[in-house]
Amino acid sequence: MSTEEDIRLPPISMSERTSLEKGFRRPRSKIFTAKIESTLNSFSTWPAHVSSQTVKPRGQKHAGAEVNTHHGCGYEFGGSVAKPRFLEQLECYLKGELTSLDMLSPKLQEEKLQAYREVFDYFIEAFKTYKPLLSAIKREYDTTLSYLQEQIRELEPLRAQLVLLSEQCEQRILGLRELERAEIRAVKQEQQHLLQVIESMKEQQRGLQTQVCHLKEELAAQYLLYREERDARKLLIASISNMSYSTDEEPEEEQDGEKVLKDDDPVKEKLALKVCREDLSRAQVELNRLHAEYGDVVPRRDWENLDCMYQENLLKLQTLQSDFDQMKSEYDTLLGVHREVSMQRDSLQSELEVFQEASTPRPHWEQCADVIGSRERCSQLLDGQSSQKRLEILLEELSSISLEQKEFFTGLGRSSDVPIYLHYEGQLRNLRLKKNDVLRIIKDIWKGKASEDEKLDASSDLKEFLHKYLERQHGDQAGEWAYSLLDAIKRYLKDDFIGLFYDILTGKVDESLYHGQTLLLSHLLKVFIQTDSAETGLLTLSEFSEALRMAFPLKGEQDIEELVVAAQSNQETSKGSIAYQRLYTEDSEGGNSEFLALVKRQGMAERHQYINQLKVQLRDRREVSVEDLRTAFKIIDPTLDSATLDWNLSIVFQTKELRLHTALLDTEVALQRLSVANVSRAGPMPQLE
Repeated sequence: MSTEEDIRLPPISMSERTSLEKGFRRPRSKIFTAKIESTLNSFSTWPAHVSSQTVKPRGQKHAGAEVNTHHGCGYEFGGSVAKPRFLEQLECYLKGELTSLDMLSPKLQEEKLQAYREVFDYFIEAFKTYKPLLSAIKREYDTTLSYLQEQIRELEPLRAQLVLLSEQCEQRILGLRELERAEIRAVKQEQQHLLQVIESMKEQQRGLQTQVCHLKEELAAQYLLYREERDARKLLIASISNMSYSTDEEPEEEQDGEKVLKDDDPVKEKLALKVCREDLSRAQVELNRLHAEYGDVVPRRDWENLDCMYQENLLKLQTLQSDFDQMKSEYDTLLGVHREVSMQRDSLQSELEVFQEASTPRPHWEQCADVIGSRERCSQLLDGQSSQKRLEILLEELSSISLEQKEFFTGLGRSSDVPIYLHYEGQLRNLRLKKNDVLRIIKDIWKGKASEDEKLDASSDLKEFLHKYLERQHGDQAGEWAYSLLDAIKRYLKDDFIGLFYDILTGKVDESLYHGQTLLLSHLLKVFIQTDSAETGLLTLSEFSEALRMAFPLKGEQDIEELVVAAQSNQETSKGSIAYQRLYTEDSEGGNSEFLALVKRQGMAERHQYINQLKVQLRDRREVSVEDLRTAFKIIDPTLDSATLDWNLSIVFQTKELRLHTALLDTEVALQRLSVANVSRAGPMPQLE
């Protein structure tokens, strides 16, 4: 046998090659197994590191020379030889298997691994000598791979928990950022105020310094005058002394009775000076005695005024004391009545619990209104019917609703009158989103939009952001999600949160309404936290009412009482305290509590009342200008600051350059634009005469 025959497998015809390639498909073909067994005895020693090379004997010099027949000796890697038949068969089978795989299949990697595993099995079967070792290696790899796959399956739930935890952390971080942003704004405002105070104090100090300099100059001039006067007085006294002790004698006058002896003048002066000093001492002693005796005595006029004020305060105190005694007696009476009512309530509550344990709970049929369509339709269908009949009617309505839902949506195209988030064509599958899914998506949209607006320092359009969000989250399936989300939103419009998102998306109301409600609820929570000085998470009824009055100083007592009753209804137990943090928890469907819903409704009612007051103020005008509307706002809300007033006017006239805007606007149009924006009262309504 020649060297060429030792190296290569026996030749295989084209039909045998085709049958072998077909035999490599799973399950393992008998033709390929028989061919492998037939070629094991003539297995090639073709080197693994050589591709398409020939084996050239050492003694060969010409084309017709003899070839050394010793197997495995005297070869050089210089020419080109074909691959061994067995290697070509394995590569051909592996290539066919990899080509037949579906590249979009989710189990692509497992199918590729199965193809390589079968080729390795054929390879192990070919090596009888190394089969135990190779089988042990393969078995160890399979065991390790199974162990790693089991570890991956165990870690999948942890990844879901990690995603949920990260979302919660992001929500908390956003809440803390909002609180920090509000605190930073307050600190900045306080800093600006303090800078203004410092500037005014510096200006006052400069004025005082100027006055001090002027007074110093006047004092120096006055001191100079006093010193000159002192010197002049000294000179005058010296001259007088000289004149007194002068020994010169004037000549006697001729008139009789007019002689004066000047030697007696110093003596008289000394006596007069002595008498004056004694009078001065007596006056000083009398003055000191008066100061000592009457130093703590007040004038009679002041004493009479203080006595009159004392009598008036005493009369007021007696009146208040009598009123207090009467109120205390009434309070004691009411306290006794309250104790009796509380005892009756506790007994009735215990009886009710006994009855509830013994009786079957009745379903709340009013909750079916959202499914059927409206409360009116629900009352028409269910009133006067038995529970069994109501159940049958509800099942019929549910079945009709499920039949009415479309399996596919038809895309509206890319025309200009179609919103950008609906620019899709063709048949789009209905994903049938539930209410929880809709609430989760809307909250995620608001969170992403807030983050993007903060980065851009400007408010983006909700329609464009929704289109970008769906494209980023779902890629090629963005159209299905857009139409399915819009269909689900229309089905759950009764929910306040979903209805507000739909109104903002369709342009019925301004986006500032959502941000206003968010700031309102966060401000209320901040006030609750500040009131809870003990950090127990609980507030008494009086503390809770006081916190509401602090957060909403413009609300009346009736509104405060309604909020307190709504907060008590959301508590599981009634022990005289309210867990304010539970008021901010969501229900199973992702909705807010009744307390927060009432806060939003009251805010909406106050906004409508504010707009109606503005409408009454503008009732005589068919058209308004910027100054007219500014004057009307100042009349009904004098405490409104200039920044908020300019924002309200920019919403009405849809421009930020208010000074350059001189055109008139229809009054109804102006009121309609204000009614869809977050416009609220800043201070109490002025008392009109």
